[in-house]
Amino acid sequence: MASDLVHAFTDDNFDGEVAQSKTPVFVDFWAEWCGPCRMVAPIVEEIAKEFEGRLKVGKVDVDSCPNVAAAHAIQSIPTMLLFVNGEAVESIVGAMPKAQIVSRIQPHIKTG
Repeated sequence: MASDLVHAFTDDNFDGEVAQSKTPVFVDFWAEWCGPCRMVAPIVEEIAKEFEGRLKVGKVDVDSCPNVAAAHAIQSIPTMLLFVNGEAVESIVGAMPKAQIVSRIQPHIKTG
């Protein structure tokens, strides 16, 4: 579920939250019934804390937001997409260690 640092993106708010964001947006596409998604959830929280102010982090429940999932051709979950200026620049499919995820998104995030 979403927390203070992890936003809940929906079919209704996705474009406004992601396409118009001034900072990169890291989106975790997940579902309640997905075991690997639950494994990734604490990592997504840690990334939100670690990059607070430099990265917007959100989650999309693919069951309740099928339009966003379809628009981004989400075939399997968890899938994490990194958006910069509204464009998906990085796609991470499947559960993986935090270091591996961070190494893929960090080049797109401003330091400091």
